[in-house]
Amino acid sequence: MKKEDKKNNHLPDAEKEAKEEQNNGKLLEEDANKACEQELEKKQNEYNALWDKYLRLQADFDNMRKRLEREKQDLIKFANEEIIAELLNVLDDLERTVNLAEGQKEDLSAFLKGIEMILAHLYEMLKRYGVKIIEAEGKLFDPHFHEALMQVENNELPDHTVVEELQKGYLLNDRVIRTAKVKVSKKSP
Repeated sequence: MKKEDKKNNHLPDAEKEAKEEQNNGKLLEEDANKACEQELEKKQNEYNALWDKYLRLQADFDNMRKRLEREKQDLIKFANEEIIAELLNVLDDLERTVNLAEGQKEDLSAFLKGIEMILAHLYEMLKRYGVKIIEAEGKLFDPHFHEALMQVENNELPDHTVVEELQKGYLLNDRVIRTAKVKVSKKSP
């Protein structure tokens, strides 16, 4: 027999049970501590994995934000590229017409026809980009679309009717980008 068992033989049964319970308690406490340490280590590993994932997502977000900002700047910088390319064609047509007119100084009708063709080309291009002319002459004055520069007495037309268009107004996709400058009628007193 072991020394401890010999010692325990001399102890009464209640004391033996108390010692056994104490030893069992120590074993249970050690097992509980090991389980807690394992659980803590598991939670620490989960936390580390989540923290790493968070840092990666944050970096991805920052990179995406920077990329979108660059793309936005490029879009703003080159937004008018297509329309400017078409305007360069109109400019070429104007230069050819001027050169032709300088070479043939007396052919005014050919020069005028060239200018009319260029205007038609320019109006067609603007139409493709959503630009429309504001109809003004003969319409009732509307401050959203017209800017009255003058008033003329006219008893034949109702008050506030556009008599003459001094400068055309334009809409871009149904938004006014330039009001029409007009003369407006008023009744004589």
